[in-house]
Amino acid sequence: MNKIGIILGSTKPGRNGEAVAKWVYDIAKKREDAQFELVDIKDYDLPLYDEPYPAMMQQYTKDHTKKWSAKIKEFDGFVFVTAEYNHSIPGALKNAIDFLSVEWNNKACGIVSYGSAGGARAAEHLRQVAAELQMADVRAQVMLSLFTDFENMSVFKPDPRHENEVNDVFNQVIAWSGALKTLRK
Repeated sequence: MNKIGIILGSTKPGRNGEAVAKWVYDIAKKREDAQFELVDIKDYDLPLYDEPYPAMMQQYTKDHTKKWSAKIKEFDGFVFVTAEYNHSIPGALKNAIDFLSVEWNNKACGIVSYGSAGGARAAEHLRQVAAELQMADVRAQVMLSLFTDFENMSVFKPDPRHENEVNDVFNQVIAWSGALKTLRK
């Protein structure tokens, strides 16, 4: 059975992403076609990238990197929950991704984004990063608007239609994760 990590990509105090990621995880828990785990990058306390060697060499010297690497290796695919900050993903998410390389390769990923424009620009930027890491990003995505899916831009109240969109993302990520397993062996 595929194991899918739901990556919470914001670490700022008062982040909207925590409610969004928990909502995505609650939807995942209703499914029986994969195992799911919510992974909050805040729990890994990653400093700005501080390894002396390129990530692709996997010669990690820091305990926080080794712990992060071990966690990401566990998964067959991912759903990234990302905010949009200045037309891109949060710096903390980019930093967490950059700590590793091979651990991301040949795995599928989907995106749940949120922001004033639904996080569309962050999702597009994340797709470029995923492509460089040899990840297969799926077409389905969820875009949540700060104006219509949040009360006062802070209390998460998603439109009910988004639950189907989340399941579409899971369907594609799970299918692609299974298909990519042969490349990871």
